[in-house]
Amino acid sequence: MPCEFEWQEETLGSEDFYREDLEDLLQEGAWKEGFNEWAEYTNLEEEHLRLVSELDLFHALDFYWDPTEDRLRFDAPRISDDWRERDATASLESSTVSMIDGELDDLGRAVQEVLEDYLERNGYGSDFGLGEETYGDREE
Repeated sequence: MPCEFEWQEETLGSEDFYREDLEDLLQEGAWKEGFNEWAEYTNLEEEHLRLVSELDLFHALDFYWDPTEDRLRFDAPRISDDWRERDATASLESSTVSMIDGELDDLGRAVQEVLEDYLERNGYGSDFGLGEETYGDREE
C-alpha cells in the first residue's frame, strides 16, 4: 500500500534538540520510506487506516532527540481513553483499539530506524551521538 500521508510537524522551539534536522529528514523521505516499510507488514485493515488518518494519529507521531539519553526517540499517539464515547471509535472492540495502538508503536519504530539510517548517511551521526559506541558495528 503506498504512503498517502505526508509528514507534518511544527517546530516547538529551540529547546527541541535537532527537531528541525529531524523534520527535514522526515520530509526528504524518511517518513515515506518508514511508512511504506511498515505498511508491508501491518495488520491494520483499510478501515483502520482510514480511522487512524481521520483521527490525525499519523501526524501525532513525534520524533525527537532525547538529550538525557542521548538518542533518537519517538512518542506514538494512542486512541483516546474515552474511545467508547466517541462516534468515530464507539463501534471498535477493545482488542482492535489495542491492535491499532500497537501498530502505531510499530510504525514509530520503523520510521525511527529509517531516521537513524538517514542521520548516519547524511553525516549527522556523530552530531546526534550515533556511532559504533551507541549501536555497535552496523555493517550491511
